Amino acid sequence: MPGTVLLLAASPVGKGCLVDAASVLPVLAAVAPSVLSGTETANVVELADPLDPQAVLTRLRAAATAPGPLTMFVTGQLQLDRRQRLPHLALARTTPATVRYTAFPWHWVTEELRLRPPGSTNVFIDLHADADTWTHLAGRPLTVGPSTDLYGRVAPPPPRRTVAQPTYMRAVATLLRSGHRPPLLQLHQQALTRTSGEEAARPGVTDLVFAPGQSWAGQPWPPAPGFTTVTAPPPSPQAPPPVPPAAPVPVPVVAPVPVPAMPPASLVPLTLPEPPRNEPVGPGPSAAPGPQPPSLPRQMPAALPDRAAQKLMAPPSDPHGAITAAVRAGRHDEALALAGLREEEALRADGPGSEQVLHWMEVRADLAMFAGDPERSCRTWLAVAAARLDAAQAPDTPEVESAVDRAHHQWGRVDDPAAARELGAELARLRRRVPGRREGALDHVQQQLRQLQTQA
Repeated sequence: MPGTVLLLAASPVGKGCLVDAASVLPVLAAVAPSVLSGTETANVVELADPLDPQAVLTRLRAAATAPGPLTMFVTGQLQLDRRQRLPHLALARTTPATVRYTAFPWHWVTEELRLRPPGSTNVFIDLHADADTWTHLAGRPLTVGPSTDLYGRVAPPPPRRTVAQPTYMRAVATLLRSGHRPPLLQLHQQALTRTSGEEAARPGVTDLVFAPGQSWAGQPWPPAPGFTTVTAPPPSPQAPPPVPPAAPVPVPVVAPVPVPAMPPASLVPLTLPEPPRNEPVGPGPSAAPGPQPPSLPRQMPAALPDRAAQKLMAPPSDPHGAITAAVRAGRHDEALALAGLREEEALRADGPGSEQVLHWMEVRADLAMFAGDPERSCRTWLAVAAARLDAAQAPDTPEVESAVDRAHHQWGRVDDPAAARELGAELARLRRRVPGRREGALDHVQQQLRQLQTQA
């Protein structure tokens, strides 16, 4: 099966640039695709200094949903948005004041890769952080999800009026240009050895180093009680330290989806994430005014098919495996029933509004989308958003925004006019509380609703 390779290099234009990210692309592009991916053949997608975060999302989603192994090489710089203080990959037009709107949120990487089968995805990073982001990352390391292997480093800001070079990624590319692709941990360690002179030029400062089973400067993450964050040198290639098993890290299960003004690429079901982590219908003629959470959809088989019942009797270590297998085989009702049962279990064990329950609601929303049922998917995403707001989550938190954005996108695909009017009214009400990142989302809903009313 062919693999997929995504080469992404991005940095701001002008004085805000910390690293000459695009300079590494010619070296990476000179490597044979089969060596980059570790497969006999591979499709290579290159993004050099992209302007629009939505364009990056579309390419990332297409790569993440392609069958076969995926290898990503990401070079650039990280900055925090001023409102939520979340790490973003700065793009060509990014400035400190516009990070939230012009940069690519790093958690989108995690959310898109969450559907990948375990062991099929590798991400190499060579990132520089500005001073604020560097301090932030000292206690909050980057993650790409529990089923993806992350290699590379995040470096501190270079000296003032200096543009750094992506020496780690260039070392990776140079090693691969030999035509030999060593085991990836070995490749990572060899690249770190080649960049050791760079650290010697910055006494007292050590890059944040990432490798499987390690999430911060060679230390396991999350830290054990009493753990003190200290910098540590990269592992020696002659005597690599033992790599502890990766601890399960709660990861967001929602993924940001652009509103209908810029629809995303279609998704292909792969695997579903470990739980948990982390544009609707207003009142009908007889409903009372004011926000009301949409009812939880229960459109699933009354009895679980025998095959599904057998799968539920399997060890519970990976309940998502049976769901993934059912989706891939086109047994969407079975997948939905399995997720519904898990949700009921979480409801009994953890109570309504818990992250476990919300996780399985989000899984059901994705399953409805995979099954080609946008109405059900929209209703479920609306229910997720309402539940998060009822749990006192802020309207601008990524999980709430993402749930409303995904509901908005699925609403745009509802064909039945009556259902679209119903869902659209609820969506408009939510949009007043959760406007999202893209300007004009509420205006779009209201405009579409007016058109639907003329068709009534």
